[in-house]
Amino acid sequence: MGTYQAVSQMTNQASIVYIVDDDQLLRESLSSLLRSIGLRVEIFASVADFLAFKRPDAPCCLVLDVRLQGISGLDFQNELVKNEETVPIVFMTGHGDIAMTVRAMKAGAIDFLAKPFRDQDFLDAVAMALSKDLDQREVSKGMAQLRSHYQTLTVREQGIMALAASGLMNKQIASEVCLSEITVKIHRASVMRKMDARTFAELVRMAEALNLAAKR
Repeated sequence: MGTYQAVSQMTNQASIVYIVDDDQLLRESLSSLLRSIGLRVEIFASVADFLAFKRPDAPCCLVLDVRLQGISGLDFQNELVKNEETVPIVFMTGHGDIAMTVRAMKAGAIDFLAKPFRDQDFLDAVAMALSKDLDQREVSKGMAQLRSHYQTLTVREQGIMALAASGLMNKQIASEVCLSEITVKIHRASVMRKMDARTFAELVRMAEALNLAAKR
């Protein structure tokens, strides 16, 4: 998918690009560039200003200068990682070095752009970051739906799901939970329906995603 096709899709998703840089001319220039292709942009002179902004629940990425007044970009990235914030970051710097780049990339940065950089390189990095956030949100949405389905199961059904996913046959499960085999079959059918699993293999994958193996 090309950059502009990707950005067009993200524009439809109401994606937001946050730019944090203490260079007013640069952040306004980058904002103008991104707005010219239909993206929403919010700009900040410092991390403190960014943190004071109430961010809507929308696909986003953070364009972050490495050297800022107050907390540095790299230190802020570390804080986000510690707090399990998954917003994708594109770093900018006029003073980058290899060690700094490696540190940022190991911590999950999408790209590390040395100033001055080409508009196209910047747009490509932003498109990649927004695409990653969209993917993360889809995974998170899927897990939330999966957990919601799982909560509709009775305690007995949850136990039987874990046992079935671990590889036990109905007869073995019946012996494990002191039920008849036909009752176990009924519970399994109910589990399949409530979890919206089309096949048993799909149910096993759901159990793995929910980490049910440890509950046996």
